[in-house]
Amino acid sequence: MPASALGLALAAAVLHALWNVLLARERDTEATTAVSLLVFVLALAPLALATWRVEGAAVPYILGSGVLELVYAVLLAAAYRRYELSLVYPLARGLAPVLALAIVVVAVGARPSMGEIGGVLTVAAGILLVRGVRRSVRGSPLAIAIAAAIAGYTVVDRYGIRHAGVAPYLLLVMLGPALAYPLTVGRARLVAAARPTAAAIGVASAGTYLLVLLALRLASAPAVSAVRETSVVIAVGVARLVLGEQVGVRRLAGASLVVAGVALLALA
Repeated sequence: MPASALGLALAAAVLHALWNVLLARERDTEATTAVSLLVFVLALAPLALATWRVEGAAVPYILGSGVLELVYAVLLAAAYRRYELSLVYPLARGLAPVLALAIVVVAVGARPSMGEIGGVLTVAAGILLVRGVRRSVRGSPLAIAIAAAIAGYTVVDRYGIRHAGVAPYLLLVMLGPALAYPLTVGRARLVAAARPTAAAIGVASAGTYLLVLLALRLASAPAVSAVRETSVVIAVGVARLVLGEQVGVRRLAGASLVVAGVALLALA
């Protein structure tokens, strides 16, 4: 994995962890998500228009990724309304690179290197150790569904981004979810959620996706997905420093495994 792609994916991990923490702390996660999607599109529009390049071949990927992004947004908001971030986030993000690798191998017929396979599996094992394998399965079905959506759009975007500029591609992918999801929330809730926190989530989310798409132009989908999931370790740190959660030997060991997995990917 090139150092440039590694840096982009790690930066995306930091932003992703931060905006997820902000979203999980909101009372109305659905309305906040809807507002943040609108902000996402508005923030991205100037850059997309200034760098417009979209080939006809990108359209199927844009449509497919847009559907998966909408599913992801709906499931994530629902999960954070019902369960704690520490229950949903690690499982969803930890399974995503493993599922992405499976999709690439089964559906696309690609042959990942041994380094990529080892890196993905090591990162996934570390994240699951941070999460805790024996913890309650409460919320697990939602988390697994979120992981599947993440893996799906990661693989689709890996091929779709070849036919368009990064910003225009992302704008078109997110336009559908940004228009469709608010319709399910209602005007009153949207107005109530239109606060600086929702705007910050939207801007940070746009930045995250831009960084990921740039990384996908330089490295494979399983590799980018795995490095991006180091956001779980960042979230553990935030939980320790900000929320006062206990971080014991098991979680520290899991974080070390994640770092080892990133090193394997960087050398692959």
